[in-house]
Amino acid sequence: MQTRTKDAPMRQTSGPAQSGPIHAPAINLGVQPAELELAKALHAGLCTDPFASLGCHPTAQTGVFRLRFFAPGCAEVNVLARGTHVLLGALSRVPESSLFVGELSLATTDGYQLQMVSDLGVTVIEDPYRFGPWLGETDVWLLAEGKHLRPWEKLGSHACIKDGSAGVAFAVWAPNARQVSLAGEFNLWNSRCHPMRFRSECGVWEIFLPGVGAGALYKFDVLGADGQRVLKADPYALSCELPPGNASRVMDLPAPVLGREAIRQQGNALNAPISIYEVHVGSWRRPHGQIPDWNFLSEQLVPYVVEMGFTHIELLPINEHPFYASWGYQPTGLYAPTARYGSPDAFRAFVEVAHAAGLQLILDWVPGHFPADAHALARFDGTAQYEYADPREGFHQDWNTLIYNWGRLEVRNFLVGNALFWIERYGIDGLRVDAVASMLYRDYSRPPGEWIPNRDGGRENFEAIEFLRTTNRVIGEQSTGAVTMAEESTAFPKVSAPPWVGGLGFNYKWNMGWMHDTLAYFSTDPVVRQHHHDRISFAMMYAYSEHFVLPLSHDEVVHGKGSLYARMWGDAWQKCANLKSLFALMYAHPGRKLLFMGSELGQKSEWNHDSELDWSLLNDAAHAGVQTLVRDVNHLYRSRGALHERDDDQGGFSWIEVSDRLNSVFAFMRYGQARTAQMLIACNFTPVPRHGYRIGVPTAGAWRECLNTDSKHYAGGGVGNFVRVECESVPSHGFSQSVCLTLPPLAVIWLELAQ
Repeated sequence: MQTRTKDAPMRQTSGPAQSGPIHAPAINLGVQPAELELAKALHAGLCTDPFASLGCHPTAQTGVFRLRFFAPGCAEVNVLARGTHVLLGALSRVPESSLFVGELSLATTDGYQLQMVSDLGVTVIEDPYRFGPWLGETDVWLLAEGKHLRPWEKLGSHACIKDGSAGVAFAVWAPNARQVSLAGEFNLWNSRCHPMRFRSECGVWEIFLPGVGAGALYKFDVLGADGQRVLKADPYALSCELPPGNASRVMDLPAPVLGREAIRQQGNALNAPISIYEVHVGSWRRPHGQIPDWNFLSEQLVPYVVEMGFTHIELLPINEHPFYASWGYQPTGLYAPTARYGSPDAFRAFVEVAHAAGLQLILDWVPGHFPADAHALARFDGTAQYEYADPREGFHQDWNTLIYNWGRLEVRNFLVGNALFWIERYGIDGLRVDAVASMLYRDYSRPPGEWIPNRDGGRENFEAIEFLRTTNRVIGEQSTGAVTMAEESTAFPKVSAPPWVGGLGFNYKWNMGWMHDTLAYFSTDPVVRQHHHDRISFAMMYAYSEHFVLPLSHDEVVHGKGSLYARMWGDAWQKCANLKSLFALMYAHPGRKLLFMGSELGQKSEWNHDSELDWSLLNDAAHAGVQTLVRDVNHLYRSRGALHERDDDQGGFSWIEVSDRLNSVFAFMRYGQARTAQMLIACNFTPVPRHGYRIGVPTAGAWRECLNTDSKHYAGGGVGNFVRVECESVPSHGFSQSVCLTLPPLAVIWLELAQ
């Protein structure tokens, strides 16, 4: 980011360049005493009410106006008639300052322009201090009350035409700041040139700067209540400079994305097949060893996800974040797609490509905490503005981050508006809300005495609960079909129930209990799996308490946990067999599916954000078999109503065999809406094949094996039932008929009624 000395001249902001200055006599050489103090305040960056002094102001004499303009680095400032550029006179310099003043006769207060003469040349500009406020009275009231549904339409930077002049309106909420100025490319980063107007009714500082356009870099120079002056990035910036510069970039609001309602309703419905491919953008593939951009991902990632049969892509946070190794979970620019992967327009094009391919997009969203970087939200106005003031509430001990003050109306408005922004302006189809448990409990990861109870003396964070309910309500009301998913790891009740019955209002909740139990089971030696039988069956005890997603996410392949493949029991062949069985069990179990990238390859090593996935594994038939199996189970899952239509209906699932601990065998039925939509799932989680294993079935007829994880097609051993299995009139498991099956070792088979 470019910096300049305090006497750097302002760059041209509007008007034509001149070949040379037009020298003219000064207008009213007298300097008022108050102007001496004004000059000192401007040079010190302490002018708190610039519009009361700068610009054009009427005098006691009718038709005569006092004009004041602050122009560091300029030798002369002349006044020209608007349109004709007829010279009206020259302003006088206040001694030993860069403040120019004078009086002149004008028909209207906007009937002039300013000619600036400096070492950089001669330019004609508009006076930014002749323009009225950017915020209207309704905006002021809505922002003050925290009720502005779309605050990003007014706060931040907005290219617009005001009083006939093109420029950019800048606005930032900093209620306790002593003074806020604008620094950017347009004034050579000399923030003293452009102190901002304070709207005390809502705590917002604003200025309209003519001549500035899209692409300009800027920051807010904030003199905080603590007396510290810090250059701050715009919390509402739509585009940002690559770190380490961290400047905000002027950008037009993306146009609203329309017409997604019916598609979202169908694809995100409770009875729809939802299979999510979770992706960290920077490490899926790295063309020529470089971090990919959105164009590459449009060309490569989208077709891959479609071929693999997933219905949704979930992106780890793509908001601007200074520390790449945070994977985006420490965002500083919630409204800006990170510049690492290309422009916001390129990201929007990626979303359009994904939509055109029939996919839906979910963004990982982080409203729970933010990093303490000096250029970002931390102590933005010199006080705990966005965060709780008390570190027992406002400091996250696990991540060394700051916690949003969800009880503050403006903070809640900032976050709720952000959720709606991504859905409305980029067409995102849903949000996965990160670390919800850390938001719900005041004592989360805190020892006794280091947290503050709520007003009732309890541990629940009422402010966070209300914020989450509000967010989910607004999304539900404003964006039909868009969904929210909670990463919530406790037994907090009714996470996915509507607020009017006491719920949080999420559409779905990650089933962390299922994930922990299932991975623990598959890492266990089959010799002792009989003693851990309940790890597989227990999830059905609470399967209908929430609308669940079954997640095998990025959190399970980092921080020393190893990859899913590495966590499976056994040698290389057995690991692949277990992994294929895990996937087949997950896709047959009630609940939507989520798989982190690389797991479908049987990635051997733990995920590394600094390199791409190990695609060379596909040269190994065993790992290629894992990938093929994931593709096939995705397509089968989507095409078989029995596997998804009644996920939240207890009539959609029934155990057949859940007590055979000795053999580690499970069998269950899945049912769809149609009478014939039935699937029998049989699992053998020991390395011993089971021949002649009889299982009762609810419907007589022939059953066909439509999936066998031990198939040679998946580099398995080829044990199974590869022809139709005829039902026999032999009672078993409470049914009057049964089938006699071969259960392959360390395998899962799916059977359906033969047509």
